[in-house]
Amino acid sequence: MATQTTWGQRRQWVLAALERYELPLLRFARRLVGDEDTARDVVQHAFLRLCDQAPDDLGDRVGAWLYAVCRNRAVDLLRSQHRCPGLGENEGLQGTSREMDPAVAVEQHDLYCRLNELVAQLPLSQREAIALWTEGCTYREIAAILSTSEANVRVLVHRGLKAVRQHPVAQRLLEPADRKDRPLPARQPDEVRP
Repeated sequence: MATQTTWGQRRQWVLAALERYELPLLRFARRLVGDEDTARDVVQHAFLRLCDQAPDDLGDRVGAWLYAVCRNRAVDLLRSQHRCPGLGENEGLQGTSREMDPAVAVEQHDLYCRLNELVAQLPLSQREAIALWTEGCTYREIAAILSTSEANVRVLVHRGLKAVRQHPVAQRLLEPADRKDRPLPARQPDEVRP
């Protein structure tokens, strides 16, 4: 027997989901669409769709459902604009301490930007899996969001990270400090091979 929820219960359910998932969804959407405003629109769309759902229908799958709706909306927008998903420009500076040495902050930001450029060159499926993985989702949750198997998610994340690690720019950025006396290679538009 399905229990009917009152308007107040549904409101609390949506507000609880908003509190729990809004920021992670914003980061995820920003990684896919590349800008803050579009990411907010994508997340807003997901929560508006949540308002039309019955809590009993989703059960404990609210997070996976929200990520899937968010992902689908982002991909639809990108297709309609004929754009490739990117990463947010200023995302790397968020969360840095105000008391951090400015030189260290700039160096970390540069590293973050260069690695994100490499991730942005990966195929969409690998970028999505890595974006969800960096948000702390389990492989099972990512599989539910992407409508694929858990084994495939593991392959996508592994291949994406391997491609980034094997790229010459990443190898140079991540090598030990005693070998960093050579200049960094110039940024090239070369592709990362899966």
